[in-house]
Amino acid sequence: MKVLVTVKEVATVEDEFEISGLDIDDRYLTYDLNEWDDYAIEEAVQIAEETDDVDVVTVTIGPERAEETIRMALAKGADRAIRVWDDAIEGAAYLDVDSKAALLAAIVEEEDPDLVLSGVQSGDESNGATGVALAENVGFEWAAVVNQLDLDVEGGVASVHRELEGGVEEVTDVETPAVLTIQSGINEPRYASLRGIRQAQSKPLDVQTLDDLGVDLDILESPLAITDMYEPESESDATVWDGSPEETATELATFLRDKGVVEG
Repeated sequence: MKVLVTVKEVATVEDEFEISGLDIDDRYLTYDLNEWDDYAIEEAVQIAEETDDVDVVTVTIGPERAEETIRMALAKGADRAIRVWDDAIEGAAYLDVDSKAALLAAIVEEEDPDLVLSGVQSGDESNGATGVALAENVGFEWAAVVNQLDLDVEGGVASVHRELEGGVEEVTDVETPAVLTIQSGINEPRYASLRGIRQAQSKPLDVQTLDDLGVDLDILESPLAITDMYEPESESDATVWDGSPEETATELATFLRDKGVVEG
């Protein structure tokens, strides 16, 4: 059995930053593994631990810098990794959901997995659409926002639990091969051990270009474009008081009286 996990490197912005053109200046960014993808990795590794002969493969779309992120997935138990990138992708004006899904679909066709796991959304764009778009591309059944998974490997069925609006829980059987987008809380992602980090350095990490995948440049064309980047104006400012609880309580009471929230 093969489980393919899609992962993404996301940027965290410092509290104080500057905008350069249509992006935030890279000096104010730090990069890490997408939170929701961490849960997808853990779910795949748990499947491998509970089932014989499971190959866990991770794939990301990103520059060389992203290798640190995908090696973190290897350190947590994935067997090998694929990074998709070349000059054409780097030069694309905007890599939208359809473009990402098309690139990942080429990997799915190449790897032929039984199950594809993806974080339900990314911490930067929060579209929540890539996994579903990928399923549409490859013709797999799918389920989104999965918070519990019971996998029948021999029967080829994934019983998935999803929390809907109002706290209602839905249980659905999905035939494999399938794409599942994983919600946070489905498990407790493990920390990468020092031993795992060392082992990750020797695990296979393959870099695939558009030519390697056999896809055309036109999949990078998008009807979407970033036209402006700005920091929105704050409608109100926050007031922060320093000092002991007694001192700050007095200051807060005075502030609320001045605002007419409480009577004097």
